[in-house]
Amino acid sequence: MGRLNLLSERPGALLNAGLFQLGWFCCVLGGSTAALLATPLILAVHLWLIVPMGERLRELRWLAAFVALGMVVDGSLSLAGGYTITSDTPDWAHWLPLPVWMWCLWPLFASTIHHALRWLWQRPWLAAAGGAISAPLSYYGGGQLANVTLADWLLPAQALIWGCLCLGIARLQGHAERV
Repeated sequence: MGRLNLLSERPGALLNAGLFQLGWFCCVLGGSTAALLATPLILAVHLWLIVPMGERLRELRWLAAFVALGMVVDGSLSLAGGYTITSDTPDWAHWLPLPVWMWCLWPLFASTIHHALRWLWQRPWLAAAGGAISAPLSYYGGGQLANVTLADWLLPAQALIWGCLCLGIARLQGHAERV
């Protein structure tokens, strides 16, 4: 297949999914300080073991784009009153509309798009349904574990946002494979 990574595709996808879950728990349970320590380490392992050498720069751009997307999406939802954060926020992060750990989740998710979730993008409507269901569940579970109160309207908004986002990713990935 010509991939220059250290793991074959299936074990790499499983490791990628496991790294994402580890990162999710570090962020949600550990807060911003743990997220700032764990996320770069997890992404470094991801880039080193899973991403082929020739694709690492593209993957880094993809991860950075999702950090920006997370700032826009979750930052906007926070400013609209979607989240009430009652967990401790470090002094250096009080000016942010969201805790850093919430933004760290975005590149962690992005790391799964070309790997653990690669199979999903060939099925755009399944991707949309998966995003519309799994993302609100993830926000709900994370909110419960991290002591974040979610506005009543937030989960339906997340379902719409993530359903559209995953449909867009599926369309983008399908277009990229045809090119």
